[in-house]
Amino acid sequence: MPQSFDFIIVGAGSAGCVLAGRLSESGQHSVLVVEAGGSDRKFWIQMPVGYGKTFYDRKLNWKYLTEKDPGTNNRRSYWPRGKVVGGSSSINAMVYIRGQAEDFNDWRDRGNPGWGWDDVLPYFIKSETNSDGGSQYRGDKGPLYVNNVSQYYHPICRTFIEAAKQYGFEYNADFNGETQEGVGYYQINTRNGIRMSAARAYLHPALKRSNCHLLKNAHVLRILFDGKCANGIEYRQHDNTLSAKANIEVIVCAGAINSPQLLQLSGIGPHQLLSDLAIPVVHCSEAVGQNLQDHLGYSHYYRSRVPTLNNQLSPWWGKALAGIQYLLFRRGILSLSINQAGGFVKSHPNQPRPNLQLYFAPMTYTTAPEGERTLMKPDPFPGFLNSIGQLRPKSRGNIQIQSTDPFKPPKIFPNYLSHEDDIVEMLEGARLLRALAKIPALSAVIEQEQQPGLLIESDEELIDDIRQRSTTIFHPSSTCTMGLDAKTAVVDAQCRVYGVDRLRVIDTSVFPCITSGNTNAPTIMLAEKAADMIRGK
Repeated sequence: MPQSFDFIIVGAGSAGCVLAGRLSESGQHSVLVVEAGGSDRKFWIQMPVGYGKTFYDRKLNWKYLTEKDPGTNNRRSYWPRGKVVGGSSSINAMVYIRGQAEDFNDWRDRGNPGWGWDDVLPYFIKSETNSDGGSQYRGDKGPLYVNNVSQYYHPICRTFIEAAKQYGFEYNADFNGETQEGVGYYQINTRNGIRMSAARAYLHPALKRSNCHLLKNAHVLRILFDGKCANGIEYRQHDNTLSAKANIEVIVCAGAINSPQLLQLSGIGPHQLLSDLAIPVVHCSEAVGQNLQDHLGYSHYYRSRVPTLNNQLSPWWGKALAGIQYLLFRRGILSLSINQAGGFVKSHPNQPRPNLQLYFAPMTYTTAPEGERTLMKPDPFPGFLNSIGQLRPKSRGNIQIQSTDPFKPPKIFPNYLSHEDDIVEMLEGARLLRALAKIPALSAVIEQEQQPGLLIESDEELIDDIRQRSTTIFHPSSTCTMGLDAKTAVVDAQCRVYGVDRLRVIDTSVFPCITSGNTNAPTIMLAEKAADMIRGK
């Protein structure tokens, strides 16, 4: 294989797979994708509910831990990130959510022309094939399959939706249609009972072309520069240190943790940090690693009066039946996600738009090891959970390397709940969960609130429980943020890194602000649009 390519893409995650597909499809340019992880051709990746296992598999996962965080009672958060072809799209819960139109208008209004809702909607449509067909909002010819599997979800999900309607929320048949607001069923990225990752949708078809190449198990050590012009990468593969030259551009698609890490290791970052580690400065950029945002989730667990997925998956014979059903027909619970129902709602009527996401799962895992969601080992009694997640937190964290060793993970400071408004919204969310549990449709199936338990009632007690039990929803973003001012942003509206040439960052890290919901769909949209920018379209 040659060591000179037109485009070098660092990371075969959601964005990298899209770019590999689009930049190679004309046949005019050679593309190299460099991925630190290995193959995604593994059973637990392809089986949708297998993410309960891949979340904790070091062979497929960076398995990051944050620093101790004061906002969550000095706990360290576990942040799984895909270290495998397909990146986190190979290990996520597959929920397809674009976000609210206002999210992208906010991007535009922060000094990023071309990123408003009317600008990005065509790329959402271009990227997908919706199982329900195309419309003015949905695509039917794209590589990424989006599946409406609500008919297969557990019946107790209908009970949740009925309770939410009794509470006053509207039913929404499509969170990715005209409006996001309301309650309903989640659509997921599967096709024929198999995960539809970005690798399956974009990269594997691209690798059939002679001009698209993939290096697996190749850890990029640094970006190479000629002065301030990026011209290649240095990487480690099988104990060999090698380099590859980029004739046109180096494109970093390593995600919200690894992209700022790589920039800092390569001499692009805060001056004091680079100075302390004696890293030669290519360009001083104080914003690299700053502006970290993530969605924080908080769950209430209930023991149920009626059967749930616990009853199906807890006994050995239930697991066996589910396995047989999946292996023979690619059907059943193993072909789905556990996040089945939910919605986007306002925590208070005076909110201008939904600020909370609801997740309803027809199973519980309170007896699992601390911090683990072993989906094939649920509680041995019927149960379900209801969760809230804050959509647009105001708290900001940061990421910084702690060493010049590229194999040493960076320090992650989430700074959860460091903004008072976030505490207020999470408390309103906790009160909402309690209110929903009292609605007749839902209260009829609740035997007991297990966590936090009804003894925790005052605002102070609930806030302490939020700090003690809330966890990441696995959506880190905005650490190489896009913006107009090079003093506060890392890339411009074309995703070009300020201060250097021939270098872009294209992934969730460039989000000017986190989107309202799951982040995989907007990352794929971002890469679709950026590919057209690179090609001059």
